[in-house]
Amino acid sequence: MISIHNRGTEILDIDPEFFVLWLGDLCRSEQKELGEIGLVWCSDDALLEVNKEFLDHHYYTDIITFDYCVGSTISGDLMISVDRVRENAAEWGEMFHVELLRVVAHGILHLLGYGDKSEAEATEMREMESKALAMVSRETLSSLKQL
Repeated sequence: MISIHNRGTEILDIDPEFFVLWLGDLCRSEQKELGEIGLVWCSDDALLEVNKEFLDHHYYTDIITFDYCVGSTISGDLMISVDRVRENAAEWGEMFHVELLRVVAHGILHLLGYGDKSEAEATEMREMESKALAMVSRETLSSLKQL
């Protein structure tokens, strides 16, 4: 259900089963089913190339989500810049592992139909990200601190 790949960056040691359980719960909370999700940890430069190639955007971003959903089954590829997540975490005074999970949740929420283009959508997206993070136990968050 969850595959993890690296593209031009360090390997993050997170058990795919964690994502199966957490993201499965998130999908079920929206009356959807978790399908195939690819998590691709990227460098800034690798994700910039994807952004240029597929979206014709010439700027850095923290995530690009490719939607392969069919019906109520949530599937897609989440390409995440580990460099950008680290930089954003430092800028916002957040721990890296929490910011990483927020970005993963953000991508899944896009697949669940949430947008972030308008101010109202962005506000709702932030609320949903917080809800998704609240689904992760304190013990699990503590175990991710070594990232």
